[in-house]
Parts: sequence; C-alpha cells; structure tokens
Amino acid sequence: MFVLQVAIVVLLAAGALLALVLQSRHDIDREARNRSVSVAETFAHSIGLPATLKTSDPSAILQPVTEETRKAAGVDFIVVMDTNGIRYTHPQPDRIGKRFVGTIEPSLAGQVHTESVQGPLGKEIQAVVPVTDSAGRVIGLVSAGLTVKNVTGVVDRQLPVILLAIATGLALATGGTALISRRLRRQTHGLGTQEMTRMYEHHDAVLHAVREGVLITDGDGRLLLANDEAKRLLGLPEDAEGRYIGNVPGLDRRMADLLLSGRVATDEVLETGDRLLVVNQRLTHPRGRPEGTAVTIRDSTEMQVLTSRAETARKRLKLLYDAGGDIGTSLDVVRTAEELAAVAVPRFADFVTVDLADQVLDGDEPAPGADMRRTAVSGIRDDHPLYPRGRLIDFLPSTPQARGFGTGQAELVPYLVDAPGWQAQDPPRARAIVDYGIHSLIAAPLTARGVVLGVVNFWRSEKPEPFDEDELSLAEELVARAAISMDNARRYTREHALAETLQRSLLPRALPEQSAVDVAHFYLPAQSGVGGDWFDVIPLAGSRVALVVGDVVGHGLHAAATMGRLRTAVHNFASLDLPPDEILARLDDLVQRIDHDGDGDDTGGGVLGATCLYAVYDPVSQRCTMARAGHLPPLVVAPDGTAAIVDLPAGPPLGLGGMPFETAELYLAEGSQLVLYTDGLVEERTRDIGEGLELLRTALSHPERDPQESCRAVLEILLPERPSDDVALLIARTRTLGPDRVAQWDVPFEPSAVGATRNAAAKKLDEWGLTELAFATELILSELVTNALRHGRAPVRVRLLHDRGLTCEVWDGSSTAPHLRYAATTDEGGRGLFLVAQLSEHWGTRYTPEGKVIWAEQALPGSPGSPGAAGPALAAFLDVDPI
Repeated sequence: MFVLQVAIVVLLAAGALLALVLQSRHDIDREARNRSVSVAETFAHSIGLPATLKTSDPSAILQPVTEETRKAAGVDFIVVMDTNGIRYTHPQPDRIGKRFVGTIEPSLAGQVHTESVQGPLGKEIQAVVPVTDSAGRVIGLVSAGLTVKNVTGVVDRQLPVILLAIATGLALATGGTALISRRLRRQTHGLGTQEMTRMYEHHDAVLHAVREGVLITDGDGRLLLANDEAKRLLGLPEDAEGRYIGNVPGLDRRMADLLLSGRVATDEVLETGDRLLVVNQRLTHPRGRPEGTAVTIRDSTEMQVLTSRAETARKRLKLLYDAGGDIGTSLDVVRTAEELAAVAVPRFADFVTVDLADQVLDGDEPAPGADMRRTAVSGIRDDHPLYPRGRLIDFLPSTPQARGFGTGQAELVPYLVDAPGWQAQDPPRARAIVDYGIHSLIAAPLTARGVVLGVVNFWRSEKPEPFDEDELSLAEELVARAAISMDNARRYTREHALAETLQRSLLPRALPEQSAVDVAHFYLPAQSGVGGDWFDVIPLAGSRVALVVGDVVGHGLHAAATMGRLRTAVHNFASLDLPPDEILARLDDLVQRIDHDGDGDDTGGGVLGATCLYAVYDPVSQRCTMARAGHLPPLVVAPDGTAAIVDLPAGPPLGLGGMPFETAELYLAEGSQLVLYTDGLVEERTRDIGEGLELLRTALSHPERDPQESCRAVLEILLPERPSDDVALLIARTRTLGPDRVAQWDVPFEPSAVGATRNAAAKKLDEWGLTELAFATELILSELVTNALRHGRAPVRVRLLHDRGLTCEVWDGSSTAPHLRYAATTDEGGRGLFLVAQLSEHWGTRYTPEGKVIWAEQALPGSPGSPGAAGPALAAFLDVDPI
C-alpha cells in the first residue's frame, strides 16, 4: 500500500511539472504580448511624436530616442513607420527605410494589433499601435516586441526552480504518507480483519435498533442504506437498498425529491401519508464534491398536532388580548364598531360587518325587531358584494342575523350555499356573495347587560374550511368583550345627547329684540362632552342692553344644569337693574350656596368652577360698563378697524368669595364691535392662549364687516376641527339713540313744576307723532314726578326715550325704594304706582350713584302688545264707562 501511494505521488508530481511548464510558457507569452502593447502605446502617445513625423527627416530624431526607450523598457525592438509601413527606426540601422514585416491594416483602421511573425531578428511577438493627430487621423505606426528565443529563455531559467520545488514536494508527500500509515496503525490499535468485522456487526445492530430512521445515499442518487425505522416510516420494501431513489416503490414523491436534491435540510417537516416527518440531511463530503448524503428521520405527528393546537390557542388568546386594547378607545358608537371590525380582519375572518339597531346610534336601547343599520365594514378587499356601510337593513326572521338578534345566541352557517334562510333575505345579492367566494358565516349578537345591541357578522372566503364550533366560541368571546365597550359608548352617546339637548334648551333660542346693538352669536359643544358655556343678550330699561358670557368648568349633564341655574340667576339679577359688579357678587354668593348644598352629596352637585363676564351698554350715552369674574377680557373693535383687548380687572372666579369685583367703563363710538368669547375659542393644545388672542385680533380687524361676517371670519381662523372644550362667541356692534329720540328736562323741586313737565312732555310727543300716548304719559309723569318731589330729594330730572317703545324716566337724589300698594276703597292715596303699572307695559327702579331712577315703558301704537289706547285701562281703574 505504501509503494502504491509513493507511485501515485510520483505520477502526480510529473503531471504537475508538465502543467507548470506549459502554464509558464503560456503566461510568459501573454506577458510578452502585454508588454509589447504597453511599450508601443506609450511611445505612440508620447508628446511631440506627431510633429516629428511631419518633419523632413524623422529618422534622425527618432532613431536615438527609440533605442534609448527600447533598452529602458526591456523589449527587443521599437519601430516607428509611416502609414505605408516604411520604417523610420530599427535596432539594425540598415533596416531603416525598408518595409515593415507584419500586418498594419488593423492599425491603420485605428486598432491595436498583436501577432507573431518571422522578422529581421527572428521569431518575434510584436504589437502595432496607430499614431493619430489632433483630428484623430492615423499619421503613423509604432511597433514594439520581443523575440521568441528571449521568451523561451525565461522559461528555461525557471525550470530548475520548478524541478527543485517538485522534488521537495515529492519528498514531503512520501514522508507524510509514511507518517499517516504509521498513525493509522496506531489508531486501529493493530486490529485485524476479524476484529474490524465484529465491530461492523455491532455498528449495524445499533443502526437498526434505534427509533430514528437513517438513510445513506451515494452521489448517483442510489439508496445505499436504510435502517428498519426508516423503512417503517417511509413504507420502503426490503429490497430498497441499492435501487435508484426515484424508482423505490412506496417512497413519497416529496421525500424522493429531497433525497435526490442533495441539499442541506435542518428539521424540515414533510407530510407523507398520515405522518409528519422531521428530516435532517447532510452531505457526506462537505469539503469536496458531494458523493452522497446522510439522512435522519423522526416521527413528529403527535407532537405536531399538539403544537398546532397550542399555536392556535396562542393566536386566539393574542386576538382577544389585542381586542381588549384596540376596541373601545373612544366613547363613540361608530368608532367602536369600526375598531371591532378592523381587529378581526384578517386574523379571524376575511370580512367583518357590524349591524347595530338604529336606536343604538342615538344612544337608546333597541326595541324588539328593530331595523339594523350597517355601521362598520372591514375586509381584505374593497370589491365585495356585501351591504355597504350606512345601509338600513330589515332582516327576515329566517336569517341568522334576525335569529341571533332575537335570541341573543350566536348562529353558525358553515356553508352559505346550502342556507336557504339566509338566501331568502336578498337572493340576487346572496348569489353574488357566494359567487364572490364567501362561503361561511358566523352571526354573533352584541349583548351587553342583557340587551342585544346588534349583530356582528364574520365572513370567510380565503380559507377553504368553513367556520367550526371552536371558532364560534371564539367569535362569541370576541363580541362579548366588544359589547361592553359598545354599550359604554351607547350610554355616553345618550348622556351626551341629553346634555346637549338640555344645554341648547337652556341657551337662548332667539335673541330678544332691542335697538342698542346688532348681534351675531355662535355656540358649539365640545366633541368630548357638552360643557357649561353660555351667552345671553338681555334688554334693560332705558334702551340699554346687557351682554353676558360665562363658562362652567366640566362636561356633561351636571355642567349643563349648572349653566342653566346661573343663566336663570343672571336674568333675575338683571331684572333688578343692578350694576355689573353687584350682579357678579350676587352670582358669587349663589355659587357658594350651591357648593355648600352639595357638600354632603356624593353625586357632585357642587360647582367645580365658573367664570362670567357681564357688560351693560347704553346707546344714549354710548357708555359701556362691564365687570368679569375670572373670565377672559373682551375685545373692542373701533370703527377704524383697530382691535384691542379691554383692560378690565380680572376678578376671582365665581364661588371663591371674599374678594370684590371691579367695574370698568369705556366710551364706544357708534359702529364699534364688542366681542365676548369663552376660552374654548382661543385656547387649544396646539397653541397657547396668547397666540389665540392674537389670531382673534387679526380676524376682527376688518371694520367693513357686519357682526355675522366677523363671526364667520373668527370661526374660520380659530375654530378647532374637534374642539375639546365648548366654544361660545358673541359679537355686538353698537348703535346710538340720537338726540332726536331723546328729550330731557330738569324739574324744579317744587309742586308747581308738575304741570309744566306734563305740558313739555305732551308737546314732545306731538313732535314724535305719539299723540295717542299723550294722556297716559301725562298721568304717568304726574304720579312719578309728584312722588319724586314728595318722597325724594333734589335734583329731579325727567327723560323720554323714543325707541321700540316710549320710556318715561324720572330721576331724583333719593335712594328710597318705591313700593306698589293696593289701596283700600276708603283710602285717599296709595294708587299712584298702581296706576303707573296699569298704564305701562313694564315699570321698575334702578339705582345710580346719585340716587335712583323710576321708569315706565309703553308700547308704541300699532306695535305688538300695544293696548291700542289708555282709555279702557284707565276707565276700569276709575270705574266709569269709556268715552
């Protein structure tokens, strides 16, 4: 064996020597060609060569240069010639002027040409390169090369080195073979053939006893070995060994393809018959050409079944877990339905539709047999033939949706094509659904707190297997979890609708008629819940008007109800004609009492916080008096478009108590705009309140707009898309009551002045065309002036205002409040104010820093509410027949 190995090594060394010599010759020849081309191209592209070729004697210049270059470059010759092949240079000067030996036509065409020729120096390897001028024309040629004898000499000089290397390799290989043989004898411990045979038998016994299949194949695709377990798992015959794998009977085609592929496989699962086999395959010679494979096979059928069930359970638990976090993120019924549909596609169903009873969308509980509206649709594609979103559906009693809605039990329809009750709802659409590929359905009712809100439909199309009972249970669990969120959203929708209805009912539906200001208003409840913002316009005596805006902290029914209580209180306090600071003080006391009443109430009946701004504008004096309790200050837009925030003392929010409220008074030119608003307009998460106020000023700086246009401009710039707080806006443009509509007299503090005052008033009424009201007005003035002279103090002043009604005002310096009395039949006095009340529509008293004002207002003739004449009322009072 050792001699055979040495002989093989010698043969391999001889072959290697021959290959090295041939390869060396080839490499040196290629190197000679490359060097010739490089030298010729370098010289051909040298600077000045084209100019030298155009001289009268190029040889005289080029011959010494080429010789010097040839010696430096290590080539045997460099020849420069013209386009006819006549040499200008040559190592042998006698060859100059003679024709070049070689092929020049390719180079004349601009190409580099290499060849082997018999030249003046012998067998030569040469390259011919064109020389071009600046226009790209070939004006000459350069050839460089080596003789073959020089090339062969290089190889001959390398041969001793090659032989020495081969001899060294032969010695090393022989010594290595000897060492390996010695090592093998030592590793086998000197075992002979019998011992080796016995060892093989033991190995074979173990191979066939293990409970894992083992296969060994050769590089030609033949089965060399298959143990008993492999034959059992693969159903192989006894004579399978030695056969071509593709021809082994009973072998599964996928297993045969894997064995023949020879690729590496790691724990690859193959289904063969009713078994799931885990296959590992490795090459027997991974560092050389594959000569076969070793394959192990184990049966994992039972483990795969358990793993599959565990994976299915894991996916279902993950679906339910995700549903808990993804469904019910908002208290919106439609949004919750959309989240339910989205979470189940495509992990559980290919299409999901949610049908809710129509009343649920309004926050109410559904009635039995109610029609359902398709609220959400989600699917893997958009071209499905299912009912679209928004469709109102009256399901027939035979449909699974109607049965589920009526009984509260989920319905499983494994095969829609065989479900006549479902198809009866809409036969054309049912055929379109089946033709589309949807073949199975689960209809699960949304049941929360014993009330069925709607039905969720799970449709399957991609997976060929129908829904089964396990999936029905999963659908019920998924819908049950979503139903709680759906019912919470429904209850919130109902409360939100009730709160919004309550708040809108408490807000003014239409602003009262008055002449002091032109008003535009806007109110929008918050998306997250109705709050407590409100505004109001309250006509006051003397053609004045009160403008109010307020904000109750919080949302919901409680905030809306509190807002209604405060608004009613403001109306009541305004009827007393109190100044703004006193009205806010009384509101502050009221809020404190409300909070005190709610201290022992767990329902939160107290007021968490409230702000208010109260302003009174007098169109006669054009003065506006205002005060605020923790509210944002108003803006005033002058007639020239200048918008400024009123410097108004803030005052504490309502309910804190212990701190006074301050008033501010300013003059408003006719056409000025007074802007009242709540913080929901100017304050938002994306901007601070300073930026919002600046935007508000910018939107209002257009004096040519009327209040409605200004309101639209403000909302266009500042109104959030989904406001998180209520938004209230009130814009009032001021008017004036001109001197031609006002009459005023100072009354001397003596009884004789009453008649003169009556005469002056009657004359003024004639000028205004109100002669019909002269008699009643004279009676009213007589009583009021007499009371002022008898019970009041100087100074006394009378003012008549001709506006939407006729107002008589009597001013005096006393703060004593008049009281209406009902005199007995025998009483001689006490009927004055009663007479005033009977002759006027409204009357009252307001207090000023100098005293008080008693006023009485009459309707103009022909206006709504006008009594027509004072005669009937006066006659009834005097108990005489009317004239």
